[in-house]
Amino acid sequence: MTARVLVTGAGGPAGVAVIRSLLRRSDLEVFAADMDGWASGIYLVPPTHRRLVPPGRDEDFVSTIARMVEEDRLDLVISTVDVELAALAGRRDELAPAVLAAPSQDTLSVALDKLALAERCEATGLTPRTVLAGPDARAVDWEFPAFAKPRQGAGSRGVRVVPDRAALDALPEDEGLIVQDFLPGEEYSVDVIADASGAVVAAVPRTRARVDSGVAIAGRTVHDEELESAAASIARAIGLVGVANVQLRRDRAGRAVLLEVNPRFPGALPLTIAAGVDIPSLVADLFLGREIPSKIPFREVASVRFLKDVILDVDEVLVSAHAGHQEEL
Repeated sequence: MTARVLVTGAGGPAGVAVIRSLLRRSDLEVFAADMDGWASGIYLVPPTHRRLVPPGRDEDFVSTIARMVEEDRLDLVISTVDVELAALAGRRDELAPAVLAAPSQDTLSVALDKLALAERCEATGLTPRTVLAGPDARAVDWEFPAFAKPRQGAGSRGVRVVPDRAALDALPEDEGLIVQDFLPGEEYSVDVIADASGAVVAAVPRTRARVDSGVAIAGRTVHDEELESAAASIARAIGLVGVANVQLRRDRAGRAVLLEVNPRFPGALPLTIAAGVDIPSLVADLFLGREIPSKIPFREVASVRFLKDVILDVDEVLVSAHAGHQEEL
């Protein structure tokens, strides 16, 4: 039986990768949505399946998705945007009978708060020392330099090096900053999928050889038992069901420790799919209640990314009132 699936965030690299993966399946009918009519992923699906939505922070976002579930008879909703996931997770019952393909609200809340994440995962022994800026941080005997970053937010936005005690004392206490041990080693992204019981089906480490706007545009998958085990331990600690991208970096002793968790599809997903782990397809089956394998191996492969144009007739371009709100993409 064919299932009808909506993918939102169709303008981002993760959205495009998810749409392309699901379009290869004859048993799935794919709809694509974004807040911007210029989002390229919208135009990968037939014109009848293209949708515009408000920004994820808009008060009408969830009700708009719920209305689309009813009108398009959707079975599954997949969001590839953090802001949208946070909005949808707390109101997923409103999407019934469609299922939201996302981790639990608790998992999302922990993953999107770096202090809560460090505290939740402390028992794994894989977290750098992490405390709030202010009195807690000033009470620690740091080995400088240290790092300061916002508790919430993705990528490297707001990250700053703390070179010495004077810089630590000068950190603002009203910006939600945390201070962490400096991690000087190589960074890895590990794409993880866990089944309905929380068992990790695959953990695929990859390097970030070239990065553009926070997204890896060149890299390779690597077989590394330490990285795979560390990412799986983090996934279990946060109660992951579904997909997450676990970012690890080596500390001064060379150990791989937790940097952050993105509880959504990563932008460099095509590399993981090419390595043999088609995470979007697996996630669709998982949340549609279909059986998925207990373990999936992967190959070591490399990728480089290039732009590909989608050529349209002018009257095909959807017009959105939210086209200027690019921060969510």
